[in-house]
This record gives sequence, structure tokens and C-alpha cells, in this order.
Amino acid sequence: MAVEQNVLPLIQDSLLRRMRTMFSLYHDAVDSMDLHHVNHVDAEGRLPIAFSLYHYVNIHDATFLGITGELPIWNDDWQQRVRVTIPDHGKNRPVSEMAEQRIGNYEAFKEYQRAVFDRTEHHLATMDPADFDRVIIAPPYPAEVADTYSARCAGPQGITVLDAFECWHYQHGLRHMGEIELARGFLGLGGMTA
Repeated sequence: MAVEQNVLPLIQDSLLRRMRTMFSLYHDAVDSMDLHHVNHVDAEGRLPIAFSLYHYVNIHDATFLGITGELPIWNDDWQQRVRVTIPDHGKNRPVSEMAEQRIGNYEAFKEYQRAVFDRTEHHLATMDPADFDRVIIAPPYPAEVADTYSARCAGPQGITVLDAFECWHYQHGLRHMGEIELARGFLGLGGMTA
């Protein structure tokens, strides 16, 4: 079912404000930690904050292609600068492997994160809100999509641009911010919001 045209600007404004707020939490988090905090592992089998940060930002970057058609920012040059130990977001890899994720150049990672988030903000602020209804993935879903959160949220027409922003970027970002806040607590750092 199509979204009423008169509510699209309200949806666009709400989504943009929520994304900006979430991005500000990520910026505050990385600015209030150092590389030791980010790469710290306090128990075998636990993921470092480096995993949550890189995983979310890199998937956010990669899924932008499906939403807008724009290629990801991440490339070999960014890998040489950021120097993650596993240059993969890890979605389809075991926790035991991704527990080894580390960030080598934290300042370069912050630049990458800002570039990804700035591109999304700009797109949301300037896009035609009528594009929210456009279907990105129609059912029947391929196996790698069928059991995802976005497939559960989608209407009968399939996963739309709005679903993708809400699920792939917003919900996914909040989920990993929760992991980051928990890990920060273990390190004696404060939470991101009251």
C-alpha cells in the first residue's frame, strides 16, 4: 500500500532527525574512547567494540548501494588507512572469527564513519520523499534475505526504500549502539544517553 503523499515530508523529517540523533551517539562514542577501549576484549569469545563499530558502519555503507545505487565508500584505500584486521563486516562469519576484529588507525576509522553518515544525511535531506515507496526487494525473498528483520517488517509488496532505511540503517544502528554502550560500561565509561 502506498504511503499518503501528504505524510511523506513528515516521514522524511522524522527519519532524518532520528538518523542524525543516532549518528551523534556514534560520534560521541568514538570521540570519548581511545583505541585501547575499542580493541579491548575482556573475555574469550566476546566481540570488541571494534567489531560493532566497523560492522555497522561498513554494512551501512554497503547497503546504501541497494537503496540509492551509489557505490560503497569502502575500498582498498580505506582499508590501507583504517587497517581493520578483518576487512569484512562479518555478517556471515562466526563470532569466533570476528572476535579477532581490531581497528589499526582509529582516526582514519572516524573519518570513514563520518563520510558514511554524512552521505546518508545528505541523501535523506535532499531525496524525493516519494521514493520511500519504491520496492528494493520483492518477494519471494532470496535465502539471505528471507529470515532478516527487514523481511519481517516489509509489507506484502516487499522491502521498500523506507523499510531499508528504517531496518538496515536505523534499527541496525541502534542495536549495535546498545552493544557499544554495554561494552563501554564494562570498561568504566558512561552510557551515551540518560
